[in-house]
Amino acid sequence: MVTWATGLQPVRADLDGRTVRDVVRTSAGGEALQVSLSNLLGERPVVLRASMGLHAGGGALEPGSVRPLTVAGARDVVVGPGEEVLSDPVPGPWAPQLELAVSVHVDGDPGTVSGHVLATATSYLSDPGDSTLDEGSAAFPTAVTSWSVVDAVLVTGVRDGSTVVALGDSLTDGDGSTPGEDRRYPDALARRLLADPGRAGTGVANLGVSGDQLLVPGAGAGVLARLDRDVLGLPGLETVVLLAGTNDLLRGAAADDVVAGLERAVERAHAAGVCVVAATVPPFAQAGPAFAEGRRTVNDWVRGSGVADAVLDADAALRDPADPDRLLPEHDSGDGLHPGDAGYAALAAAVDLDDLDCDR
Repeated sequence: MVTWATGLQPVRADLDGRTVRDVVRTSAGGEALQVSLSNLLGERPVVLRASMGLHAGGGALEPGSVRPLTVAGARDVVVGPGEEVLSDPVPGPWAPQLELAVSVHVDGDPGTVSGHVLATATSYLSDPGDSTLDEGSAAFPTAVTSWSVVDAVLVTGVRDGSTVVALGDSLTDGDGSTPGEDRRYPDALARRLLADPGRAGTGVANLGVSGDQLLVPGAGAGVLARLDRDVLGLPGLETVVLLAGTNDLLRGAAADDVVAGLERAVERAHAAGVCVVAATVPPFAQAGPAFAEGRRTVNDWVRGSGVADAVLDADAALRDPADPDRLLPEHDSGDGLHPGDAGYAALAAAVDLDDLDCDR
């Protein structure tokens, strides 16, 4: 099952002969971890060497925590364009909610790499050279705000383990939350699940991509395309929480087309034996009356169609009761569209945990 993942996008990073130290936070714990290294969106073969350790702040690792990663027993691995590799299991046990640092050395200039632009977290880049086994911060002088190459962390040996994927755009990606504090709504949802003794083995994967659209490519390949490419094949997948359509409406898509796209997403998930919790579209007052009317049409369908297995009423969780076409001020990050930390916490609190249990 998955304990951490991110939505893949093409990333241009100066990785020529350098080591990137991606800092990520897991959700569920277990007996062993495996790391997925991706060149799915790359333009050429890359030679990678990787390690993982416990993050100690800055570019540093906790002393003695670094573990080399191997693939089929080899430290160096060639990953062709359009390919991903999964590391051999690293035995634990591993506690939940760990801040991991996965260090990846890239031999030569990889060009465009697979990664994630809006990490809402700080990772680190070394000077040229293989610094995968360095525990100190001196080898990693450059802070970066994207993730590169690492796209998922899997966990094994979890009792009653399963995976929940949060899929969507910037509202899932966490735009507007405090960087480095893990305050996106999927982070808060993961903490809620961990606090429930019957659901502590549920991993949460955040596959939001800021700027992405449901129907066509945005800053990512498009939510429908990513559902097929990145989501439905994930191990242990039980339920997808789908919050999408905002950017389509903002760019002039017809509400009926957004509804049709959501319906296609649910149909594809159901065909794979996966449940869907469909979310309503939150308000954005500055977008004007056409957006407001479009989201009302979409939201009426989400609430009333019964097509999805359950509904997350993001609109009701975030809107101002005195002015339902705008965010509640204490939920607003300041731009009228993206929640802040309190808004994302409210959104996570609105998820009925029973809705995440899928019996398809």
